[in-house]
Amino acid sequence: MLDFTYPDITLIAGVDEVGRGPLCGDVVTAAVILDPNKPIKGLTDSKKLTEKKREQLFDIIKQDALAWNIARASVDEIDKLNILHATMLAMQRAVSGLSIKPNFVLVDGNRCPDFGIQTQAVIKGDLLVAEISAASILAKVTRDREMVELDKLYPQYGLAKHKGYPTKAHLAAIEQHGINHLYRKSFAPVKNLALF
Repeated sequence: MLDFTYPDITLIAGVDEVGRGPLCGDVVTAAVILDPNKPIKGLTDSKKLTEKKREQLFDIIKQDALAWNIARASVDEIDKLNILHATMLAMQRAVSGLSIKPNFVLVDGNRCPDFGIQTQAVIKGDLLVAEISAASILAKVTRDREMVELDKLYPQYGLAKHKGYPTKAHLAAIEQHGINHLYRKSFAPVKNLALF
C-alpha cells in the first residue's frame, strides 16, 4: 500500500468507478474516507476478490469508514456527455455527497475531475491505496447487485451473468431481443446493432 501520510493531510478520500466498459446501466462511483483507528483487513482491487469476500467487506466498509458515498451517472448522461465525462461527473457527485469534507482526494486511474480539493490520480490505485480499494468494493457490489435486479426484469439479456459487459452471449442477446432503455446508445456495439 502507498503511504500518503503528509503532515497536513488527515482526511483522505479514495475514489473509484465501476461500469465504464458495459453496454448498459449506470456508471457507479464511490468515495470513502477510512478511519485510521479502524483499519479494515483484506482491502484490495475489488476485481481480485471473490463475490462473497466483496459482500463481506461492503458491509464492514459502510460500518467502519469515517464517511462513504455512492453516486452515479445515468445512461442518458453517458450518452449525452460520453463515458469519460459522465464518469468524472459521477466521481464529483460521490465526493460532494460525503458527510465529511476530505482535504485530499486520491482517484484510481490517470485522470481526475476537479473536486475543488487537492487531488492526485493513482494508477492501479485500487491495488495500492486502501481508500481507493474500499471505494472500488462499494461501487462494484452496488453495480453488480443492480445488474442482478435488472436481470429479474429483463432475463433475456443475461445481465446477472455478464453484468452488462460486451460478451459474445450478451451481443447475441441484444441482436435477438433488441435494445431497450437500459442500453448506452452511444456505445459502438449498441449503435451498430441498432442499425439492423
